[in-house]
Amino acid sequence: MKHEKNISPVGWYVVSYLLRFVELNDEKRDDEQARFLSWENTVLVRAGTLDEAYEKGMALALENAVPYKGGPDGEPVQWELLGITEVLPIYEELADGAEILWTKRAPRKLRNLRQMVKPKGEFRQ
Repeated sequence: MKHEKNISPVGWYVVSYLLRFVELNDEKRDDEQARFLSWENTVLVRAGTLDEAYEKGMALALENAVPYKGGPDGEPVQWELLGITEVLPIYEELADGAEILWTKRAPRKLRNLRQMVKPKGEFRQ
């Protein structure tokens, strides 16, 4: 079955977004060379188009980017939204075995490929 690659025939999209952790009073928070803890979160959204999926993903991401008081001293902190990193249509109905994500990787040595995989016990949080 042939399909338009930018449109999900089943109405679902995968959207990933990037957040960084900042202390709001840190004078280095806008330093381009500073290092920040970050999370890339991935969500499913139901949408009719890639653009609608982007907008829904952005709205969900913004819900996680609210300032709050953190740590023992109640410092003002925030998971600051940097933006959307990926919007991918899902091409199959959601069910066991449905492919929803894929990553094309540059050629790597076999030993490096083997280092990417983990035994079952390492997935526990």
